[in-house]
Amino acid sequence: MNEHENFSAEGEARRDVPARPSNPGETARQDTLLRYLGSVAAAASKHAGTQAQAPTALPSSKARPAPPSAPLTPHSVSAPESGLPLVRDVMDVPAASLREDLPYRDIARSLAREHAGALPVVDADDHVVGVVSESDLLAKVAFEASGHRPGPIGRLRERRILGKARGDRAADLMTTPAITVLPGTTVAEAAWLAALSRLKRMPVTDRDGRLVGVVRRDALLQSLIRDDAGIRAEVEAAIAGCCPPGDRDNVEVAVHDGIVELTGRMPAATLARLVAEVEEISDVVEVKNLLTAA
Repeated sequence: MNEHENFSAEGEARRDVPARPSNPGETARQDTLLRYLGSVAAAASKHAGTQAQAPTALPSSKARPAPPSAPLTPHSVSAPESGLPLVRDVMDVPAASLREDLPYRDIARSLAREHAGALPVVDADDHVVGVVSESDLLAKVAFEASGHRPGPIGRLRERRILGKARGDRAADLMTTPAITVLPGTTVAEAAWLAALSRLKRMPVTDRDGRLVGVVRRDALLQSLIRDDAGIRAEVEAAIAGCCPPGDRDNVEVAVHDGIVELTGRMPAATLARLVAEVEEISDVVEVKNLLTAA
């Protein structure tokens, strides 16, 4: 069976598996995830358009050399669009960190104390030089417990993990370079980077690579997805812009999980315009038009 046939067989097998029992919170969770992915996709599309028009900056002869972990950031962070939420608005300050010479047992205690799956490693000047995660420590402990050795044709990745597992301090165990963002990065761009990198937490650094905070994936998510109150406020603003004062009181708005329900009476021409504008509002999942023409 070739690769294509194997993929098709697996797909048919998955379709034959009975669906999981309905979970009351599953629908809401999926709606939230879809809204998040939509926001990230929109940010990526806008970012691609910006890159196509952006001029290439020439390096300065007086520029300071980049530190070992120069922030791996989206290219548009130098000129964020006004009005968009930024990483500095949602990041946690101060940020916990690990010194390069910290022993692995103390690293494990720090991760447990901070309830974090990973922490940045900094040098004496607070430059972020890497990240140590629970996976790095797990490889270390597994190596000590089992004495595992890769075979003579061991995979390159396995050999790299083994090499790190032999270390005893943060500098030996860390993953480098660290993926970091600047405080001025837009939340949407940081979310896109977190999604690509599969990171739950990202160090936030200044332009010299010094640690200034940390941004969590759930904070990015909540910032990207507006709550129903924010959507309702924008719908009401659209009503005020579309309808004459005498017609505004005849329209009622309800918003639940991004679904907008419009009820009441208004002129047919205004009705069509209003519905079209509400459908274009960011984070609106659906518009239930129960309006009647006056």
